[in-house]
Amino acid sequence: MVFAAPGEALTRAEELLGADPSPLHASVAHQVIGIWQRDFGDTRRALAHLRRARDLAARAESAEREADVLATLGVALVHAGRTRAALAAFERGVARGSGHTRARVLFRRAYVWWVLGRHGEALEDVRRAIPVLRQADDVIWTARALTLRATVHLALGSVERADADFTAAEALWDTTGQEHDKADAVESRGLAAFRSGDVPAALRLLDEAAERYAKLGTPTFMLTIRRCEVLMAAGLATEALAEADAAVAALDGIGGQSTRKAELLLVAARAARLAGEPQTSLARAAVAVRLFAGQRRTWYETHARLVLIEARVATGHGSGRLVADAAAVAERLAAFGAPAAPEASLLAGRIALDLGWTSDAERHLAVAARSRHGGPPLARMTGWAAQALRARAAGSARGVLEACRRGLDVLDDHRMTLGASELRARATAQGAELAALAQRASLVSGGPRRLLGWSERWRATVLSAPPTRPPADPVLLTAMTAFRELAARAEEARTDGGRPAPALEREQRRLEREIRSRTLHMRGEAPGDGDRFDVGRLLRRLGDEVRLVELAVLDGRVHVLLCGQGRVRRFEAGLLAEAEVEAEHVQAGLRRLAHPGAEARLPLVEAAGARLERLLLGPAAAHLGSGPVVVVPPGRLHRVPWALLPALRERVLSVSPSASSWLRARDTAPPPGGRQVLVRGPGLASGGAEVPELSDRYAGRRTPSEGGTGAPPPGARTGGGTAGPGATVVLEGGDARVPRVLRELDGAVLAHIAAHGTFRADSPLFSSLRMADGPLIVHDFERLDRSPYRIILPCCDTARFASVGADELLGLVTALLPLGTAGVVACTAPVNDAAVVPLMLALHKGLDAGLSLAEALRDARAALPGDAVHQSTGWAFSAFGAA
Repeated sequence: MVFAAPGEALTRAEELLGADPSPLHASVAHQVIGIWQRDFGDTRRALAHLRRARDLAARAESAEREADVLATLGVALVHAGRTRAALAAFERGVARGSGHTRARVLFRRAYVWWVLGRHGEALEDVRRAIPVLRQADDVIWTARALTLRATVHLALGSVERADADFTAAEALWDTTGQEHDKADAVESRGLAAFRSGDVPAALRLLDEAAERYAKLGTPTFMLTIRRCEVLMAAGLATEALAEADAAVAALDGIGGQSTRKAELLLVAARAARLAGEPQTSLARAAVAVRLFAGQRRTWYETHARLVLIEARVATGHGSGRLVADAAAVAERLAAFGAPAAPEASLLAGRIALDLGWTSDAERHLAVAARSRHGGPPLARMTGWAAQALRARAAGSARGVLEACRRGLDVLDDHRMTLGASELRARATAQGAELAALAQRASLVSGGPRRLLGWSERWRATVLSAPPTRPPADPVLLTAMTAFRELAARAEEARTDGGRPAPALEREQRRLEREIRSRTLHMRGEAPGDGDRFDVGRLLRRLGDEVRLVELAVLDGRVHVLLCGQGRVRRFEAGLLAEAEVEAEHVQAGLRRLAHPGAEARLPLVEAAGARLERLLLGPAAAHLGSGPVVVVPPGRLHRVPWALLPALRERVLSVSPSASSWLRARDTAPPPGGRQVLVRGPGLASGGAEVPELSDRYAGRRTPSEGGTGAPPPGARTGGGTAGPGATVVLEGGDARVPRVLRELDGAVLAHIAAHGTFRADSPLFSSLRMADGPLIVHDFERLDRSPYRIILPCCDTARFASVGADELLGLVTALLPLGTAGVVACTAPVNDAAVVPLMLALHKGLDAGLSLAEALRDARAALPGDAVHQSTGWAFSAFGAA
């Protein structure tokens, strides 16, 4: 009962002890309390109860009872870090027990061997236990033993054997009422899914296990460890670090298992390293090494030493001593049969290469490179990274490029199993080293065309295919509706009283976590992108007039790849770090110019724009010709107001996350029918003043919104339906509600959405536009069958992004581009609301004349008054895409 219903078992055991039981029954009660404390509470109290249970069993002169308690005590001693005493208790338990009882003791000792990382001994003990348990028709303990054997197989990389055991165990659990063990089985299947490379399934199963544990009221420290491993593989290292640290604090708070604390610290150390916090990683790994050593857990200690070495290298402490340490760790991991052995060999080889020790590097890298032919995707990528470094050391640019291509192909296939755009974007971090190696090799040996091809190979890949549409999941839909209502109430509370509503905001954050969690469970549906970038096709589409400027960053310096007139030329510009600083200065200047009275800052902002041009375009600025320009910046430069640069100020200018996405936008045809949608959200300082004027301009094509007046054109549908072909729909006031807005946006040719924009740096896909009933978030747009062909977003913060992964952007604009939107006009800086109105009216005038978004925006800027407020407003807007 202690696992099926832990709380009830604890109560029953305490009641039994209060009834003056016999020594035999008292031994059982103390053992139950000891198990509860061991797994869910204070380890010290667990040891006290289990020692009492052992003594009572001896007094009852029951050898079988004593053997059983000794096994439970042995597990508790191991979790308390007292390994020698634990193994001694098991020796006595095996000697005292017989038959069925001894099999249970052997199973628990096998568990302890697994905790200690001694997998051979674990498999031997469980091999001896399973036949006896089966013969005794002990369903529960047989299922536990099969689950344990499967877990050991996973630790050794034997996924197929593990799957077979998990399947057999789950069939047995279905015949029992052991709810805790059933939750454990779901957790184990999640671990198996992760080991086989299915990250969405792993997250879904681990979340399901967490829900089951929550109903039982049991802590989930092992589940946290496994979930953190999956989060790291998904590129969510910062979240993994936060979860691991929180679990360590919770474990300390209840005096919990020392073994679990060490494992959590190891996970936290790995997460901190991946999150770019090497000092934090060093601190966590050092404590983990010390704890594992004291617990005599060599398997885990060796893994912790690997992370410790990685953290030292990340802090710039490469040395010959670290090469030797990494090599020794690799040998020990290989002897254990640990899947992490190639990582350690790769690390040793990488350090040796940096020191110029080519022969040592070749030896270690050759070992690591063997993993490229099999295993999970990330293990194969480790092998291809090692192979690329071997080729670089040998001076073979061709070998480097081939290894990088093969490694990135593996990661492409892995990414496309992920349905959520966030996971796809973050997973690209795994390929950053391969992409950088390929770019350097192509710069040396292949000329500008090859460098362009490799820059595109790993730029904005999340846009290469639409994200998987969220399923018609009633739980997800309910959560999104509730989130929207709560967000609206919280915003109303802040507006009315000027104070936040903590209870509403806490529930809003909970719903955000639920929505995001269910979205991350989605599997990808699209196969790997076989439509590789073709430089020749790009040049043909650009023709003689258009120039595409792709900025590649190698070793911190900006390289300008200027494409057009049938060729690609390369120019060296400035340092990326300096450009980022200058871009922040420009952003600060534009924020000030948005308010009247700051005119004196205009020359300073213009001068900063000239400095930015030198840093970002360098000599290429003089070779742009006179035609349109497409700028393809790296993710870290997404906030540059490109129209401020002197060489681009008077041009037809558009921005694209990649040359590939620009080509796709050019090939995207507008939907038939030509429906236009004008939306005005609440609370705008300007009142969305351009919308009524645009509404009047389009009056001949207008369909009234729900509750509106006027006769609709023939064929249009009203009353909540979608407007007919060629109609113009105006949604404002109470009609600008998310469900109606989404219905009208789906498949529209043009959408103008005047609404407060909010960018969420902490969770970019919750960036939103404020509607009458709450926020319209990126997740909502991903539910559209086809987002509007052109979208105009006239309010602040609509073109802000989070840079994640290798060179990916997450935000509102990048969410729209793969969903059928070919062009977006949005704002990269705060703007003056009143000055936006004439800009938007002029922009629509150009569109009515048949211009593209970029052409219309260029002409709209030129039509604005010449004062500082209006000029800075024009510079803050960019046209994205190619429509």
